[in-house]
Parts: sequence; structure tokens; C-alpha cells
Amino acid sequence: MKASLRWLREFVDLPEDPAAVASALDSIGVEVEEIDHLELPFSGVVVAKVTAIDPHPDADRIRVVTVDVGDREVTLVCGAWNFDVGATVAYSPPGATLAGGFEVGEKEIRGVPSPGMICSERELGIGDDSDGILVLDETAAPIGADLASIVPLPDVVFDVAITSNRSDLMSTYGLARDLAAHFGVAASTPEMPELPSAGSASVVVRVEDADGCPRFTAREITGVRIGPAPLWMRVRLRSLGVRPISNIVDITNYVMLEVGQPLHAFDRDRLAGTRIVVRRAADGEMLRTLDGEERTLSADDLVIADASVAVGLAGIMGGEESEVTAGTTALVLEAAHFDHARVLFTGKRHAIRTEALARFERGVDPALPPLASARAAALILEHAGGEVVGGLVDVVAERPATPPVTLASSEVERLLGVAVAPDEIERILTALGFGVEGSDPFTVSVPSYRPDVSRPADLVEEVARIHGFDHIPARLPHGPGVGLPPRERLRRQVRQVLAGAGYYEVLSLDFVDDEAIAAVGFPDDDRRARPIRVRNPLSEEHAYLRTTLLPGLLGGLRTNKARGQRVVSLFEVGSVFLRGEDELPDQPHMVGFAAVGGRDATDASGLIDRVLAEAAVRADIVAAQVPGMHPGRAAEVHVGGRTVGYFGEVHPAVALRWDLEDRVIAGEIELLALLGETAPFEPPSPMPPVLFDLAFDLPEDVPAARLLDEVRSSAGPLIERIVVFDVFSGPPLADGRKSIGLRLTARDMERTLTDDELAPVRGTVAAAVAASLDGRLRGG
Repeated sequence: MKASLRWLREFVDLPEDPAAVASALDSIGVEVEEIDHLELPFSGVVVAKVTAIDPHPDADRIRVVTVDVGDREVTLVCGAWNFDVGATVAYSPPGATLAGGFEVGEKEIRGVPSPGMICSERELGIGDDSDGILVLDETAAPIGADLASIVPLPDVVFDVAITSNRSDLMSTYGLARDLAAHFGVAASTPEMPELPSAGSASVVVRVEDADGCPRFTAREITGVRIGPAPLWMRVRLRSLGVRPISNIVDITNYVMLEVGQPLHAFDRDRLAGTRIVVRRAADGEMLRTLDGEERTLSADDLVIADASVAVGLAGIMGGEESEVTAGTTALVLEAAHFDHARVLFTGKRHAIRTEALARFERGVDPALPPLASARAAALILEHAGGEVVGGLVDVVAERPATPPVTLASSEVERLLGVAVAPDEIERILTALGFGVEGSDPFTVSVPSYRPDVSRPADLVEEVARIHGFDHIPARLPHGPGVGLPPRERLRRQVRQVLAGAGYYEVLSLDFVDDEAIAAVGFPDDDRRARPIRVRNPLSEEHAYLRTTLLPGLLGGLRTNKARGQRVVSLFEVGSVFLRGEDELPDQPHMVGFAAVGGRDATDASGLIDRVLAEAAVRADIVAAQVPGMHPGRAAEVHVGGRTVGYFGEVHPAVALRWDLEDRVIAGEIELLALLGETAPFEPPSPMPPVLFDLAFDLPEDVPAARLLDEVRSSAGPLIERIVVFDVFSGPPLADGRKSIGLRLTARDMERTLTDDELAPVRGTVAAAVAASLDGRLRGG
């Protein structure tokens, strides 16, 4: 949103230095993204009145014009034809300077002297119209006055980012109110003008959906003249990024920028039955909006209708059928309050973004419609003529009162870590428009324009913003609960392990295409094979929520390979999205890795071992057939009897779908599962370890995990660690047999073990493996 410093100063006394105002905006939570300094593009131009127009004696396409400049009359030549005698125009005498630094002089045109010129908007640098000269409102300024006196320039425009919960800041007055509280000065409030009215209004309003439209106001104005808005308003709108259209449309936009309430003007005579109905659209109902798009509506859309058809999307955009045109003479001025969620979802459904939607989706103040309607009507009477017919039609649904919030100064100190005096708390909240009653603790009533405030912590945030975060000293926290939560601590530990192993962290999009999911090869009954489609995807390549981290990691490997990197190791920590029993998907937080270049399944196993050791969690590694992984070179990770992850070599066919021809290892583990049952603490032994190797001749279909389980259960308490260090098949082994080599670490708490003490362990292990796995101890 853009905000004019000149306009802000109409409500509050602000420092002369724009940088100080920008700093104040940042301090109160309004990020200033850009500052534009707008200068007056002309000088020396005066307001003049055309008193005579004569034909040029030697040309048909130009005329001789006489203008009154206040203290004299000037005759000059002009080629524009969009004005007549009596028009008020902008005259630049010789010596005046126009946009781009052009200096006006005196010259002779076809034998007629022409001292100076009558200017267009483009020549003055205040608009784009160059088809004719600028014709001013005759009441804009006295004849002979400096044109600069009616142009709101120079100015400073702040481009600010408003957070989604602060609808009250989407206006000049809203920003001025917070700035006044920051600087400790008073802000003037927009006044509700008294409007003369005659007769009874003919328009009838019926609200059929009070949940979608809790308040609707309508005001009838007849006898208006459609034309350009006053120059000062057009210049101000342009400086804030709004294109001027006509006096009626410009006035509604101007009031919206001033107080934050969107308005819309209907041509009364184009409303069937002179009736307005706020209702749900019928499925399949059509509406051509002001942008020329033919839109198919659904029953979820809230519309403004006349007696027969929809004439506007509520809170978003009007329709062409009731548009104000050059021939309009009677208006129905709408200012309403719409449910923010309904407007938000309708805008997304139809892919529309408007200034009105940007305000309604945040939640506009329900008390604003009468004020905004009155201010817009007063401007219409002043600049478009006409008269108000009847009073304001105001249809209001009953709404539950916002309960007051109790706030103690001790709560402010507890949350901010610094004491703020009770009288300062009261001053800040009062300046922001809150009603404060009682002494500490205060009973605080919340104004209607702050729907985001409902609890003491919200009020503490308001105090912090205005008191100033710079006044809150930085210090270490104290008391119980200090430190990172277990989930974050584990996430950092896992990241350190993976980074220490030479892996680089990547961040990939949560959105993928369904082909990427299908390429992994999940079976049909696997939840990961059925990704959730996004309702309004950015593109078909990002139309689904990912069910696994693997496509993003493999895509990262492919990108690096295409740039000449042969050895690449990547990891990612992020959420995946799986269909659940409820409408919301399950969102497990995963850690995944993938690597290419001289890696195999043992590297993946070693990495998983390091992650599990860092997490100190009880886990079992079980050989398994894992979708997308190489059969016989993959395993699952089980914690508490539940499968929480997998690892191994990626199936070559899957790897080729990402243009990866070398061996690729990968894996994923559910991060929070590593916060499960932790391994019990065992005090370390001060005695030296004894290492010895055992190699077993086994049937080829016996997985290493089964051998490890059997050895652990039979070896006894002296064995503290067992790892696989070798696997091979072929001669001298018989067909259908393989060899698995284990390295065992033995240690006692009180003495150094001898070979004689370990010999019975070897015998017990060999016997157990022979009995249960048909395995023979090689070399024994």
C-alpha cells in the first residue's frame, strides 16, 4: 500500500524529515519498503479563464484564444478543441517551466504572436492526457492564482507492507492514528458531514445472507454530472498508484484510501426494480465484472443483485450491467461490511485482486460504512452536483458485543521483561482508540476496527509497539523453561550430523507435479501415491503437495550433475503432506538425504547409524522391499514397532527418471519419531576394549539384520558393539551361500578381558547361529 506524507499531515502533526516518519512507521510495525520523493514538475503556471475564441486568419486547425490571467488579458494560438469560452485553463506565460525542464517562450504561429501556451496534463507532468488541454473546475482557484497552489505536490510517498491482521492500517487515517500515538500528539478524526436531503429514496435493500453481509448501507443521489474529478484529487490518486477514471469513481477510491472503507456506486436507473439484494449466487449464474471478464459463479459466492440478476461480486468488484457511465444521472452509493473469509475465498476462486478485496479480506471496521458514505456523498455533491434523496438506508444484523479485556501492568512486565508505568500503558492504549477504565488492572474495551485484539497478550503487543522496542533492553532470559524445545534441538543435532558427513542442506518447494510422485513407484495402496491437489496452483508443475522429500532431493542431484558436479550429497528437513482421516492432511516432519558419486548402501547405512546415535533412540534396522529403492539394498527404520523411515540405494530405473546414471543412495526418517524411546544410559567402562572378528557362512537369503539379532541375543553382556564389516559371495563358498563378517567389541567394567574369557562367547555365538540360521563359523 502507498501512503502520502502530505495527506498524513492533514490528520497529524509529523516531523519535517521524511526519514523520521519512515523510522516511526517501522517502529510501530509498518515496514517501509520504498520511499518516493515527488516534486512539482512545473513552475510559473497560472490559472486563467478563456474570454474569447476566434478563428486563425491563416489556418483551419488552430484557433486564436484570449485568456484572462487576473491582471491582464493575453491572446495566443492554441491547437486544442476540447474547450470553449468560459473554460478555466492552465496558462504558462513566457519564462514558465513545464515537465522535463522545458522553458516556455514567445513565438509567432502563422503570422499571429503567441506569448506562452495553454497546457495539457502531460505537458504539466501531472497526468497522461495529451489529447486536449487541461480544463479546470471553475471553483478550483481564483483567476491568476499559481496553479501549484491546487496541486498536492511536492510530496513523499511511502510504499508500506501491512500485515494481514491490521486492516485498520489500510488507510491514511489509520496510519495517522498510530503515528500520533507514537509521537505523543493528537490526531484529528474524519468528520461526518451533514447532508441535505429531499423526498424519499426509491431504492429498496434486502440482505438475505446476514452472515456474509452483517451491514449494508445505501444512499441515493440524483442529478449528478459525470466528468473528471478535481485536479488535486486526480494528482493525489495518481501519486498513490490509482488511475483516475471519473469524478464518481475517483471519489469512492479517494474515500477508501482516506478511511479504509471500500465503496461502490451503481447507476440507479440500470438496477432492475430499483432494488438491491445481497444474496448467495446460484450455481452457474453468470456475471460480467468491470474488468470485462465473464465469470461463472457458485453458491459459495456472495453477490450484490438487483431484482433479476447479479450486479457485483460483494466486496470485490462491480458488474458492467450497473456501471456508472457518461450518461449516468442517478446513483446508489453502497458502503457495506462483508465477512472477510467469504471475500477472501471468492477472490481466490475467481483469481481476482482488487484494492477493495485487499481490505475486506483483512476485516474492515463494521462501524465505517455510514461515515464513508457521508464523506463520499458530500464530495459527490461538491464535484458532481446533484442532491441526496431520502436518508441513509442502513441494514444491520445483530452482532455479539466484543468482551472487554483485563490487563495488569505486571502482565506487561512479564511478557516484555521491562516495567512500563501504568499511566504510560493507559496513555498508549487511549491514543490507539482503546477504552481504558479503572486502575491497575485496567478494563480495556476494544474498538471495532481492531478485531485482532482479544486477549491481554494482544494489548501488551500494542504497548510494546508504541513504547518502542528500542526501549526494551536486551538480556538473557531466566527462570524455568529456558532453552530450545526438544523438537528444535533434535532438528539442529540432525542437521549438524548430516552437514558433518559432507552433506549440503537444500530447501525445495512443497509443491510438485503428480508425475514426480508417480516416478518414485509407490504402490496404489500407499498414501504417498495419492498426493493432494492444490486448488489454485501456481502452475501444473506445482499442482500437488509433496508426499515425500525424494523428488526434490533427486532434482537437486540432477541440477548439480548438469552443472558438472559428479559427487553431490544433499539433505533436507521439511514437511510432507499425506491424506488423513480429517479434511486436513497429516504433515509429518521429515529429514531426507540423497547422494551420488562413489556411494553405496553401506554409506547410507553408516549415515543412518550416525543420525540414530546422535538422537540416542532405540531403533531397529530391518531389510525390506522399499518402493523406489533397489531390492536387496534397502532397509526400513523401526522405532517402537512402527516404520518411521527407510534408506538404501535408489532403484536404477527411478534414478534414470532424474537423469542419474550412477548409483544413488537416499533415505527419509520421520524426525519426531527420533524423539521416541531413548536408549538407557550406560556408564562407560574404564577398561580397554577387546576387538575380534567372526565370519559366518550363511544361506544367501539370510539378511544381515537377522544375523545381528541372533549374535546380540546369544553373545551375553560382555559384548557392547557389533558391526558388519564385510559381505561377499562366490568361490570358495558354495552356490547359494554368502559370507558376512562381524566385528565385535567386548569390554568389562572391572578388568581387562582375556582370550580365554572370550572363547566361550565365540562358541555360544557359533552354536546359536548354526541352530537358527544354518550358519557355519568360518575358520573355526
